[in-house]
Amino acid sequence: MEKTIAPAAGALQGIRVLDLSRILGGPLCGQILGDHGADVLKVEPPAGDDTRAWGPPFQDGVASYYHGLNRNKRIQFLDLASTEGREKVLALMAQADVLIENFKIGTMEKWGIGYEQLRERFPSLVWCRVSGFGADGPLGAWPGYDAAIQAMTGLMSVNGERDGGPLRVGLPVVDMVTGMNAVIGVMLALHERQRSGQGQLVDAALYDSGISLLHPHAANWFMDGRQPQRSGNAHPNIAPYDVLQTGSIPVFFAVGNDRQFRLLCEHIGCAALAQDERFATAGQRSIHRDALKPLLEEALAAFEGDALATELMGIGVPAAPVQPVDAALEHPHTLHRQLRVRMPGYQGVGAPVKLSRTPATYRHAPLTPGDSFE
Repeated sequence: MEKTIAPAAGALQGIRVLDLSRILGGPLCGQILGDHGADVLKVEPPAGDDTRAWGPPFQDGVASYYHGLNRNKRIQFLDLASTEGREKVLALMAQADVLIENFKIGTMEKWGIGYEQLRERFPSLVWCRVSGFGADGPLGAWPGYDAAIQAMTGLMSVNGERDGGPLRVGLPVVDMVTGMNAVIGVMLALHERQRSGQGQLVDAALYDSGISLLHPHAANWFMDGRQPQRSGNAHPNIAPYDVLQTGSIPVFFAVGNDRQFRLLCEHIGCAALAQDERFATAGQRSIHRDALKPLLEEALAAFEGDALATELMGIGVPAAPVQPVDAALEHPHTLHRQLRVRMPGYQGVGAPVKLSRTPATYRHAPLTPGDSFE
């Protein structure tokens, strides 16, 4: 069933978060903390977060992009370049447990409200800085953008078809992972604060997150020095781990061991393939993947993809139909896992982390106003 608005407290009840961020990584961090009970007060510039204009689609002039990142927050507008705006935000900092910001490095310092300038004034504040490249180093203080980081960190070089060019991952994976890493950092800092009473700076950089996503390509390169290559839907280390065409729809097969491969072959009527020395072991299948794929697709042509995937999962062979976004969001299991949130005037994707006693709650739809902590 779809998750609706709920009043329960959440694991982070009592934690006050001042979200000064915009675009994606910082706002996602704030939304996750808010989903789990934190009181999140977001401050936007007078013109609003840039993503309000990132559409269509729009609802009452505000883009869906913004709606997807800013629930469970209350919003106010302050001009931090003004004395009045800075005075108000300093008063909010004094009440906050966590501050999230992703201004270009040096901007808050120019206004006199940077981390080093304020750390002694607010010693218990956990300050989360989301940036492109961090504050120092060869690329320090450069602005960061998801696609540019995908290009620089090697992600685009390993994404795409083998005989095609580099390809951006079709969603802002670096921004989103950076937001999640920021949450991890905030939670670590809050946990440590229970011992020391001291806050600290959480430094979450897009570049670092991009590099961290390179598994297994980085591990492969560290071991043999060979340049990782694009492999399309296939896996560089495992076969068959790829989209294969059936008699109806494409199905993804994630066959990770010899037992699963044997079960697959037996189920689709080509048991002899599992005895072929080219395919009998995982390493040999990976080496001879180009010969294996057409043989499997020849056998799969006799099967309807959806039904086959269900049958294979039932016997322990990972397989899944390739679904469009609408089918995924409307799938009965999506609803069962409460991954559809519905509030008045708002729909969104629910929190993926489930806690048994203090589950995520949805209390404030995007654009809810607020000028002070609750």
